[in-house]
Amino acid sequence: MADAPDDAELVRAAQAGDVECSGVLLARHWGAMRAVALSILGHRPEADDALQEAALTAVRRIGDVRDAASVGPWLRAIVRNVCRMQVRGRTEVPADQLDLLARPAIDSDPAELLDRHAARDWVWRAIEELSPSLRLVTMLRYFTGVTAYEQIAALCGIPVGTVRSRLSQARTKLTDALLATADAAHDDVAALTRTRRAEATEMLRAAERGSYAELLAATWSTDVETTWPDGQRTTGQDQLIRAMYGDVEDGVRYRLAHVVASRGVTILETDLISPPDDPFHCPPGAVWVLALEDRRVRRLRLFHPER
Repeated sequence: MADAPDDAELVRAAQAGDVECSGVLLARHWGAMRAVALSILGHRPEADDALQEAALTAVRRIGDVRDAASVGPWLRAIVRNVCRMQVRGRTEVPADQLDLLARPAIDSDPAELLDRHAARDWVWRAIEELSPSLRLVTMLRYFTGVTAYEQIAALCGIPVGTVRSRLSQARTKLTDALLATADAAHDDVAALTRTRRAEATEMLRAAERGSYAELLAATWSTDVETTWPDGQRTTGQDQLIRAMYGDVEDGVRYRLAHVVASRGVTILETDLISPPDDPFHCPPGAVWVLALEDRRVRRLRLFHPER
């Protein structure tokens, strides 16, 4: 114990990119953080939710610590702020203050935000530990523009209450996974995202070139299952090909705006640009949730955010 690093050493190492030290800090101060949550919210599920939220916020903001020796009070202050938000009756914590991976300004990329805190790959390793249903709502809530519970519910085809429940479960499991995987090997998420972005870009270009059908034949499952924005479900590539070529023929253009990638899921956000002579021809954007199996797209969900 005499040789154990003190808090200041752990903070400096965490800020330099040692994610294992971030995990040690959380574990070291977990008891004190929990005591703060219980003192404000009591022995209720809300206290556990607040504690998980605060821990994930601390992971994102470790780079903000100025007095490394005072990280304990800093961690407890985060817990206190989260609890006070709950006491005030807010159903959703402001994304720019407390979300673990809150989407930054439009000219920033979530991967860049996490790079600055040396935690991107560590966090994604923890996200990969989630079940598919928990992973999807987490990716949507924290990495895309589909952040409202109602939108996530509509996209996933589940009740709003289920969205809230899954996000609560995901926060708990994420914290546990972060502590468990701090010293594990982490995938290069930036490289994976670049690959998926290149694939998506090529897909949209293929539609404009007239080779969309050939690209789908090479990279998508022949019996791909598609859930359309109106809830209709189809199997196979034919309807996808007709819809895309129909849009191109009508003068609609797709512009890739954002890509989020995990091993088995890719989320694409695209702007839909209507033809000049019909500015309201199509919705302003589309969200594509692609589920991959054996590196081929096996399932697709399409969603149009409200104008």
